[in-house]
Amino acid sequence: MNTEALTAEPTTQDGLRPNRIPQVTAGFWLIKLMAVTMGETAADYLAVNLGLGLTTTSLLMTAVLVVALALQFSRRRYVPWSYWLAVVLVSIVGTLISDNLVDNLGVSLLTCTVAFSVLLALTFWLWFRKEGTLSIHSITTTRREAFYWLAILFTFALGTAVGDLVSEQFGLGYLATGILFGAIILSLAIGYFFLGLDAILGFWLVYILTRPLGASFGDLLSQPVAYGGLGFGTVITSLLFLGVIVAVVVWMTLTGRDQEMVAAR
Repeated sequence: MNTEALTAEPTTQDGLRPNRIPQVTAGFWLIKLMAVTMGETAADYLAVNLGLGLTTTSLLMTAVLVVALALQFSRRRYVPWSYWLAVVLVSIVGTLISDNLVDNLGVSLLTCTVAFSVLLALTFWLWFRKEGTLSIHSITTTRREAFYWLAILFTFALGTAVGDLVSEQFGLGYLATGILFGAIILSLAIGYFFLGLDAILGFWLVYILTRPLGASFGDLLSQPVAYGGLGFGTVITSLLFLGVIVAVVVWMTLTGRDQEMVAAR
């Protein structure tokens, strides 16, 4: 028996199924950028401002993430609020994974960067070997969605390590780091729209790099002036970006423009 058929939305008469993730639009990238920024500031708020510490915060947020992913996997089509809730929580947990390795276990940022790069590459290799594609326009079964979320988790952890490596260990600072990654993302966009860059490769590279981009500007806004930030604090910064996320998710829900029907396998 094909178990994947039992966990996928029924195929329409036109041979189409709903994709379980949204279309890649400007709204998609806006929420992604807000989510990674909020992931950075929210993790700092819970661990530092509330005094929970990295270990307690990590255990708590991992438990919440498991519940959110269980809810997300119960959906056989894209539902904006449950999908983006999972993204925000994955962002927080991915940040905490990297911070725990560096701060609690003493693993260097360079080692973390290499390790997460290998884990992400391995995830892509297994995904392609099982499914024959890494396209996000074909997330119609539970197994493909599992590979997708595993890759997302490693992109957040990798992006955190890369961003911290550049801004802290290389000493560029938050603003310069944000500008650097913004310029790289812009070059990838130019490559995709004008130079024939592969869509799948371009998507995953930009997905990884928006993490250090958002985290850099999140730190720039939230960190004290003495540490190179603007001093808005983690509470105001987190609430600001949460407000943007909620507004765009509501808009997506009302318009349904990010829904996507794709060909069944």
